Amino acid sequence: MKERIGFIGLGAMGAGMADNLLRKGWPLTVCVHRSRTAAERLIAAGATEAVSPRDLAAACDIVILCVTGSREVEMLVKGPNGLAAAGTPLLIIDCSTSNPSSTTALAAELAALGVTLIDAPLARTPKEAAEGKLDVMVGGAAEAVARARPVLEAFAARIIHTGPTGSGHTMKLLNNFVSMGYSAIYSEALTLGAKAGLTPQVFNSVISGSRMDCGFYQAFFDFVLNRNENAQRFAIANALKDMTYLASFAQAAGVANPVGAVVRNGFATAVATGHGEKFVPALSDIVAGLNGVSLVEPPAE
Repeated sequence: MKERIGFIGLGAMGAGMADNLLRKGWPLTVCVHRSRTAAERLIAAGATEAVSPRDLAAACDIVILCVTGSREVEMLVKGPNGLAAAGTPLLIIDCSTSNPSSTTALAAELAALGVTLIDAPLARTPKEAAEGKLDVMVGGAAEAVARARPVLEAFAARIIHTGPTGSGHTMKLLNNFVSMGYSAIYSEALTLGAKAGLTPQVFNSVISGSRMDCGFYQAFFDFVLNRNENAQRFAIANALKDMTYLASFAQAAGVANPVGAVVRNGFATAVATGHGEKFVPALSDIVAGLNGVSLVEPPAE
């Protein structure tokens, strides 16, 4: 008999994940965190609804969180209406991109209450979430990860056990450091090229198909060249949040992180100039605009 699954965080990623769980036969209860749109669709398809995280925990064996970060996770877990208040031996799977230090501290606090927390952040996009083909990095004890694995397999094509609780969130920050670093480099390179009269099309003709090409590059340049706003649906404000977590992690680890600081400042500038809700590839336009050039060809007269 399948365990009862609870889900909070039915956003761009979470909606597809929850849909896969329901379609693959998992008993699903949802609790609305922000928008009701996806929840209404899932309820119509057979999910049930809990009015609070506490009620959700009381009705479920495993709860998946897919929210913005540590602050939201702690708000949902703690307090009189939080998940922990139900007093049940719950397994919480945090698929958010959270601060590893917050994750390990929260896991220890919950363990004293008989609740297990593992971290299982995600890679790839809402498209793969809907298709059940996400990558998941899981941090936790082997027995907890083994219990979670059949649930994760409903929406993941690759599941990597990274080590103890907190290691999944650490690996996710490193993953995002690399990808956001690419974004900052692409944006600055395109701006330098534009200043010198090299168009994004010329830039792409050299990089695409070369050793420097990759899936991330192709998604980023789908926006740059084709203006596909949905090519990479990850908000600049969330990129800044993750780079801020990385800076905190580096400081705690006593590691000099100068490149990370530069990448973070690029996203901080974008947010400070009012572009936080745009998706990451739009950083290319923001950097170009701040330098007085455009990456978009003017319409033919």
